[in-house]
Amino acid sequence: MVDKGPDLGEFGYAGDDRVVPFQVEGLDVRGRAVQLGPMLDAILERHNYPLPVARLVAETVVLTVLLGTSLKFDGKLIIQTKSDGPVDLVVADFSTPDRVRAYARYDEEALASAIEKGETDPQDLLGQGILAFTIDQGEFTQRYQGIVPLDGASLEEIAGVYFRQSEQIPTKVRLGVAELLDRDENGKPRHRWRAGGMVAQFLPEAPDRMRQPDLHGGDGDESFDGSVDDLWDEARVMVETIDADELTDPTVGTERLLFRLFHERGVRVYPPQAVYDQCACSREKLRDVLASFSQEEIESTVEDGVISVTCEFCSTTYTFEATEVRPQ
Repeated sequence: MVDKGPDLGEFGYAGDDRVVPFQVEGLDVRGRAVQLGPMLDAILERHNYPLPVARLVAETVVLTVLLGTSLKFDGKLIIQTKSDGPVDLVVADFSTPDRVRAYARYDEEALASAIEKGETDPQDLLGQGILAFTIDQGEFTQRYQGIVPLDGASLEEIAGVYFRQSEQIPTKVRLGVAELLDRDENGKPRHRWRAGGMVAQFLPEAPDRMRQPDLHGGDGDESFDGSVDDLWDEARVMVETIDADELTDPTVGTERLLFRLFHERGVRVYPPQAVYDQCACSREKLRDVLASFSQEEIESTVEDGVISVTCEFCSTTYTFEATEVRPQ
């Protein structure tokens, strides 16, 4: 008997940490969806962030993975917040074809005060600032960067503003994060993390259908409601019905969720792309960075005859003998 493989919507088809591209031909919609499990958990576990910070990082990782896996060239996508709130920096980057890393920086006292007051929404933690999307194709090319203000109540709202202003492609973003509590091998309680997301875009084959007079260009009319085309309105409403639990629940799975949403319109999924928690740092790279400092700066970092450098992304510590590092 020939094994025909799992049907669309069957649990476990793609699994965790695999991005599923999809197309809904009946709605002229294309997109990507993902559920993150062990990969995300590894990133967050090594930093031991306070829970509100971990949720912010998780959402940023999901968004970065969804957009980064759409790159058609060798390069890197960096999504970064810079703001004046208790969490003044969150950054995640995706290096093609499949490497992800992330970290956050926060003020411990300001964060503790915010948590005590119950001010743990993204807009409270981030404050005023910007969200930057940077595409880097290497040292011989010019970086592309799109910047939007942190004006939304959630990261998915802010990402939606970016697509309206910079890409001018009707886009709907959904992000979800779930915190699980179980026990480790020693019976001690521990936090585990899951996250999921979906990006759906209206990409009709007929160019004139994209040239709608009410397509928001980024400035001016704040009353723009996202209405572009009847088919897009239908797709957008469908995506908006997704519950955060559906995005993260492993018993739903990515394909089953897509089937629930779009089966009446004919959804097609493509082979999933795995993503991995893998930092780009190395001993050689950090030694080159140190060598770019002046002799005085290098000497100021020496303790007991050695220089120790810890990567902010993966928390790996590299140790150099003072004699190993010389200014360039």
